[in-house]
Amino acid sequence: MTTSERLMTADDLWDLPDDGKKRYELVRGELRTTAPAGFEHGEIGTEIVYHLKHFVRTKGLGTILGADTGFILGRNPDTVRSPDAAFVSRERLRSIGRTKKFFPGAPDLAVEVLSPSDTVYETEEKVNDWLAAGTRIVWVVNPKQRTITVHKAGPQIQVLTEKDQLSGEDVVPGFACAVGELFSLA
Repeated sequence: MTTSERLMTADDLWDLPDDGKKRYELVRGELRTTAPAGFEHGEIGTEIVYHLKHFVRTKGLGTILGADTGFILGRNPDTVRSPDAAFVSRERLRSIGRTKKFFPGAPDLAVEVLSPSDTVYETEEKVNDWLAAGTRIVWVVNPKQRTITVHKAGPQIQVLTEKDQLSGEDVVPGFACAVGELFSLA
């Protein structure tokens, strides 16, 4: 970046025209673009949203958000990330409130579904950004290996296979789902 280039803000990102062809995130003031998600990616992401949404609504725990919802994870320079699915607790919604623009903070749970083009570095960077901003659990879903890696603050990483149960732990209390169910799509 040259000294004449200005870092973008969350408001600049919000004001970008929607060309319908690309997705955008803002990482420490720099705009990043990606292609839309592929079919498998979208199908798995929707399956996760479906399971979480039904449970969270029934229990009145908060709200579930789908792909392309922006969360402001940092300011000066601004970082706005968009997980493939997210959970924000009822308590946080009450204290922070709802907004038409990007949510001012991290979700309690962020879900990232890997695409074939995602690199290990990019994935680690996203997970670290989520956790550093206050996300309590990040699920990284790997369609190719049919696993879900659970990340929490500190060195706690757990890899779940199709035979395991995915748990909402104390973030989405009571939520449980067979990992294999999320990959066994029609």
